[in-house]
Amino acid sequence: MNLVSKQSIEKRFVISLSLTLIIFFGEVIGGLISGSLALLSDAAHVFMDVFALALSYAALRLSTRPADDRHTFGWHRLEVLAALANGLTLLVISIGIGWEAYQRFLEPEPVRGPLMLTVAIIGLVVNLVVALVLGGHRHGEKAHIHKDLNLQSAFLHVIGDAVSSLGVIIAAVVISLTGAQWVDPLASALIAVLILVSSFRVLKGSLHILVEGTPDGLSLGEVAAEIQRSPAVASVHDLHVWNLCSQHIALSAHIVLQEAHAQTQADVMVDLRERLDSRFDITHTTIQFEETACADSGGCNGAGAHVAHQHAD
Repeated sequence: MNLVSKQSIEKRFVISLSLTLIIFFGEVIGGLISGSLALLSDAAHVFMDVFALALSYAALRLSTRPADDRHTFGWHRLEVLAALANGLTLLVISIGIGWEAYQRFLEPEPVRGPLMLTVAIIGLVVNLVVALVLGGHRHGEKAHIHKDLNLQSAFLHVIGDAVSSLGVIIAAVVISLTGAQWVDPLASALIAVLILVSSFRVLKGSLHILVEGTPDGLSLGEVAAEIQRSPAVASVHDLHVWNLCSQHIALSAHIVLQEAHAQTQADVMVDLRERLDSRFDITHTTIQFEETACADSGGCNGAGAHVAHQHAD
């Protein structure tokens, strides 16, 4: 991410955080006065939005710190940890809202539909504004947000809350027209399910990166095949590809070169890096050249070695 893009995204975070705080206080006050559990549930979700945006903003700032002796890869993983924390908060709040909705089903309480409706509409409008601000309008920034797990987790918080506000509005209209108080806890339960789904998506993505799984949408076999298209490469083994964070992919591999190749190792290295960057967006590579495959003598380990060597055969 270049400096201009980073400053633009930071500015969007600050604006989004300020607007979300306004929504939170408005929904808490409106929920307490109207007695709406759905509105208070949505306010709880908005509070998680505030937490998510603040955490994501902090991670965005800290992740750009340079590498040092104790953190040789830099601070990129802070982005993933922020996304993981956001996913866990979504999980906790969905369980809490679900429990409260169950209690309200057992003991219904009167709800002031018109006030609930007014507050929910205001919340929806502001949420949509926040989504537009955080999402950005430039093509490059949109692509960046879809790629950055930290930004995506914060964006999902906001989008989820906008949908939650829509659910509260529908519940408020039904209560105002029919007086059916059970619609309020029903809307809360649906909001809880929505939050739970968002939680699962964020947790799955962040945990996959933390356990150094192969990046989504990337095939280890295809990476090995692309490496072997280089004329000087005889085979590849001990191949490993993982995410440092959602935007930075790292690769390590052992390469056996053809005996009669004309290129120097430096030329082969340049060729491989260009291939990996252009096709897979892999920019951090560690490649070791060998005369024979160390996997044949047991010198290598890991599933990556087996998959890549199997492809080379």
